[in-house]
Amino acid sequence: MQMLSSHCGIDRDSRGVVRLTICNAGPLNLMGSEVIRAAREGFETLAAERQIRVLVLAGESQKSMIGGADIKEMARLDRNSAEKFITGLRDLCEAVRTFPAPVIARMPGWCLGGGLEVAAACDFRIAAGDAKFGMPEVRVGIPSVIHAALLPRLIGSGRTRWLVMTAENIDAATALAWGLVDVVAPEGGLDAAVEKTVEALLKCGPEALRAQKALLRQWEELPLTESVNLSIGVFGRSFLTDEPKRLMQEFINRKR
Repeated sequence: MQMLSSHCGIDRDSRGVVRLTICNAGPLNLMGSEVIRAAREGFETLAAERQIRVLVLAGESQKSMIGGADIKEMARLDRNSAEKFITGLRDLCEAVRTFPAPVIARMPGWCLGGGLEVAAACDFRIAAGDAKFGMPEVRVGIPSVIHAALLPRLIGSGRTRWLVMTAENIDAATALAWGLVDVVAPEGGLDAAVEKTVEALLKCGPEALRAQKALLRQWEELPLTESVNLSIGVFGRSFLTDEPKRLMQEFINRKR
């Protein structure tokens, strides 16, 4: 593993798949300010590499991808430092959400609060069967903020209200039923489940996937008519690459 910093390591393979691992953050992979900064800088550095086709976000600990924010650090905050802390976490979530290539969250064990916000910013969430999820902020005197705003789009307003107002945890089966995660892996099969999704993405045109991800972000924010009309130019620009001709011809050849 190549260490970009003491808290961020990367592994690459020949297919253009990169695994970014959050390191040296304790057994639950908690996010203090330094860990948050290191992970954000890792995403921002890798975003410039067009040869990356898929990024897998993982934690060094097998107990979690990101267990949550570091409560010990947050307990020392005042208003100004609290806003600085949460701005840093927002910037990490945005770096994940706007990363040009697809991002897969590899999710063993616990995923709470800020960890679930980072996961929500990923494109795909693949969980172990024993994973647990929750938004416990109100139990420690703070609201769930920043990319918790993605949750209603994923699971609906009622289920989001349940998570952020009761602070109750849910198990992997419930998370799958709610649409919070995309896949729940069988015991011992988390990496295989991640690899299955990686393989599906690698069958797609890399430039088309990047364009599709950018469109999905715009669809979240723009009115419907604007979203429809904007996509015409994106469709046209896809023909400036060789992907449509090459991949369509491969499809035609397979059907003969």
